[in-house]
Amino acid sequence: QVQLVESGGGSVQAGGSLRLSCAAFGYTYGRYCLAWFRQAPGKEREGVTSTGDYGSTWYADSVKGRFTISRDNAKTTLNLQMNSLKPEDTAMYYCAAGPRRLGSSCGPESSEYNKWGQGTQVTVSS
Repeated sequence: QVQLVESGGGSVQAGGSLRLSCAAFGYTYGRYCLAWFRQAPGKEREGVTSTGDYGSTWYADSVKGRFTISRDNAKTTLNLQMNSLKPEDTAMYYCAAGPRRLGSSCGPESSEYNKWGQGTQVTVSS
């Protein structure tokens, strides 16, 4: 059974950087999407960035130019490099995976994903 396990969260001051990783085995062949979501206290879960088997990426406007999604060469780890962090980036971050529908791209809708990690906390202080 595919499991997703995040790591790399922590506390950092505004302007700092963090790198999140997600062990995501089993997503090498076929059509699939991988993504990072986040949820701040009192707010709905939101898509941060996504990628898939076709290689293209999507970023939320709030993180464009600051965050980068990537995978290792073996395609077993999904990474999120977060630079120039802001207090509003504070949230629980989740790794997610799911099948990609034929002809569709990988987007920010949580309903597209059927596998979720347990989450890792990111706290940015001002």
